[in-house]
Amino acid sequence: MQDRHQHYYLNRELSWLQFNRRVLQEAVDPNNPLLEKLKFLAITSSNLDEFFMIRVAGLRHQKENGVKRRDIAHMTPEEQLEQISDTCQKLVARQYRFLHMILSELRTEGLYFIHPEDATEAQKKWMEDYFERQVFPVVTPMAVDSSHPFPFLASKSLNIAMLLERNERDLSLDEENDIDVKTAIVPVPSLLPRIVRLPDDPEKKGRHDFVLLEQVIRHFASRFFIGYDLLEAHPFRITRDADLAIDEEDAQDLVVEVERQLKKRQRGEAVRIEFEAGTSRFMQRFMTQEMHLAKEDLYEIDGPLDMTMFFSFCGIKGYDRLRYPEAHPHRPWSMIQLEKDGRKNIFEMIREKDLLVHLPYESFEDSVVNFVASAAADPDVLAIKQTLYRVASSSPIIQALEKAAQNGKQVTVLMEVKARFDEANNILMARRLEKAGAHVIYGLVGLKTHSKCTLVIRREKDGIRRYVHVATGNYNASTAKLYTDLGVFTCNDQFGSDASAFFNLLSGYSDPPLWDSFIVAPINLRQRCMELIDREIAFAKQGEQAHMVAKMNSLLDKEIIDKLYEASQAGVRIELIIRGICVLIPGIPGVSDNITVRSLVGRFLEHSRVFWFANGGREELYIGSADWMPRNLNDRVELMIPVRDADLCHRLKTMVNMELADNQKAHIMQSDGMWKKEIAPADKVGAQAEFQRIAEKRDREDEMTLAQKMEPYMPVFGKKEK
Repeated sequence: MQDRHQHYYLNRELSWLQFNRRVLQEAVDPNNPLLEKLKFLAITSSNLDEFFMIRVAGLRHQKENGVKRRDIAHMTPEEQLEQISDTCQKLVARQYRFLHMILSELRTEGLYFIHPEDATEAQKKWMEDYFERQVFPVVTPMAVDSSHPFPFLASKSLNIAMLLERNERDLSLDEENDIDVKTAIVPVPSLLPRIVRLPDDPEKKGRHDFVLLEQVIRHFASRFFIGYDLLEAHPFRITRDADLAIDEEDAQDLVVEVERQLKKRQRGEAVRIEFEAGTSRFMQRFMTQEMHLAKEDLYEIDGPLDMTMFFSFCGIKGYDRLRYPEAHPHRPWSMIQLEKDGRKNIFEMIREKDLLVHLPYESFEDSVVNFVASAAADPDVLAIKQTLYRVASSSPIIQALEKAAQNGKQVTVLMEVKARFDEANNILMARRLEKAGAHVIYGLVGLKTHSKCTLVIRREKDGIRRYVHVATGNYNASTAKLYTDLGVFTCNDQFGSDASAFFNLLSGYSDPPLWDSFIVAPINLRQRCMELIDREIAFAKQGEQAHMVAKMNSLLDKEIIDKLYEASQAGVRIELIIRGICVLIPGIPGVSDNITVRSLVGRFLEHSRVFWFANGGREELYIGSADWMPRNLNDRVELMIPVRDADLCHRLKTMVNMELADNQKAHIMQSDGMWKKEIAPADKVGAQAEFQRIAEKRDREDEMTLAQKMEPYMPVFGKKEK
């Protein structure tokens, strides 16, 4: 495709905003319980924060540096910023329309967010006492004048901008000025709860009132400024550039350089300022000028700033009926079957058969943690090697690796210290491992190591055996309950040999080997993906079955998109399941007629990457850590593997087909680049709900095989029409 066909591609940033709009749509999905709707509002708010801190900040730097380079959609940085501002203003307005609807619904459940002025006398007295005891001692009001320069305000902190005037009885104290208007900023302390629950009114049974901390501060603000009248008080919030500028080539110690840059993160340039609606033009101009922001960087908010505060509120006790039924990960199906056959040890299970684990429906603890912890305790295990991109702050994986090192095993961990927003935690965990005696590698110069792989080397009666785990998601016990991911355990010799070569490549000076099974970025992953698509094109041209399904988080790489367009024109049927960014446009006449794109947005964050190729009837399936984005294919260490076990392939196909059949949570991309969601009133198929139901039934109906349960969803692949 040539640049004159730029209208065949969408802009990355606007595509991401479309994704966040799909997340926002869950806030009004009638299938979602009320508090879950509210949580989706909090998610969209959190997503927008990161978008401004990273993506918008990057575009601002380009604009300031005079960059005129056009992106895949033929837009300059300045044009992108203009479009982003317009789209975000509309998105935020939509957010708050939905919030007012949800707050109205909460009132029908007895949950009221009120203003201090509307509280009962008893509640006002309680608020006053709360303010004097809890709030007043920790709040530090800051004057802004010639002797008090504008203070530094941390990114995402909530503050109240105030205008003050000497009251009449004290005018004699300042005779030189007829009018003495002062500006002050009062930080809202983040250590105190943002949502304050008021005492219940015994006369209003079933009703619970809440007030926001900034409203309490504003209500009693005069106590901070004796001798002044309060003319104006409105909350505002700054978002700052949070990207790290790390010079890896010149850094003598990568960890020290990352830590140095982390200290600068909170002090990055401001990229957005949010004001409560009703803030005066004077105050808006004053604040934006101090922050060196333009009018388009200002957002007037019709409601409380920073909806991420609702994350904690959504867990309010006594309202389980307003949330999803509690989901418990279940023991993996493949392990249940092997245990019936007498296999008790996870190494015995893997020797018997390759295992597939589907998170979060199946247990991370029973599978991955069990694997690493068993290796740490097993006297026959000689070494453990693992890549870690994001780990939880209290990680059972880290604990197991510490124990392994203390037990005298050789433990080698590649800890990626450049994992955005997890840098500090990863450095802390890495130092814990070093203290325990593990060998820690802090990433590779110029590349992020994003692959998810564990190698366990075990001494057995017939010699040394290598056990391998490769996954689509991180070794993170927290996200393992929230993200959908896949992992394969195997002791196949080819995988073991490749895993050893892979870790040698990461830890030392070694040229890439000739891989048997591993497909590794940036070495050969792009090339292999192109070859697999080319193969489908060849089958289509020969009149044979030509069909592929690709599931990932984001699709952005122009070279691969052009290859998909070529495949579509050759007659290859292409079904894409893309959660987030997708700059490919389906349904363009003569270009992408044979391509469909769907996005699943639901209770769990879709995170797995699966690639399924018809291959003329000899189907091949792959899982991996990489999306089809330039950064993943060019600038990261990523890993994709073929799934060769017939039973595992069958399970993967059932999962993909169920997602293709989803008619409850699926958004379908249109040929104009917009997305449409239609909830089927009958014959409902919700993939995530179905996976959860199947996982729960395994404990009660073990005699039913997974294949029997999933059979209704199997025939989709290969049909000309659905």
